[in-house]
Amino acid sequence: MNSHELIIMRHAKSDWSSDSATDFERPLSKRGIRDATRMSAWLKEQQITPDRIVSSPATRTKMTVHIVCDGLDINTSEIIWDNRIYEAGIEELLEVISEYGPHANRLLLIGHNPGLDALLDFLSREKPRRNENDKLMTTAAIAILNYDNHPISTWRHSARLTHLVRPKGLSG
Repeated sequence: MNSHELIIMRHAKSDWSSDSATDFERPLSKRGIRDATRMSAWLKEQQITPDRIVSSPATRTKMTVHIVCDGLDINTSEIIWDNRIYEAGIEELLEVISEYGPHANRLLLIGHNPGLDALLDFLSREKPRRNENDKLMTTAAIAILNYDNHPISTWRHSARLTHLVRPKGLSG
């Protein structure tokens, strides 16, 4: 594979009615599980399989990444859990990408907003399309940034946005 891609995914919808003690421990809702499964199926259908996965260790994010890995037949023992992603701003996210991106052809980064919105705006050459509610990375959304034959980098507007897919836009 000559092309390098950064796959940015926001965790799926969390369950605000759960008895979790903290935001960090909040699990996915039923809708979140359904949406994560739908997005995993979309990745499989597009034949987009990451060779490296870095995720926030928050419960809802862990649940999302496990669903994606199950759908893509990826061994979950290869996931890198990085605490910097939880509540990360753009600076922390760029640090994570700087560390893991150059060594991957296809890096999947799973995290949270508002950091992922800022990251997508920063890295994409194109202005990403917001939904009807002016949201960019809705829950379970996937953005794919293509670096062509250059390594994944953190330069401003260094990648071409090839996909921005939200569960609401998929049928099924």
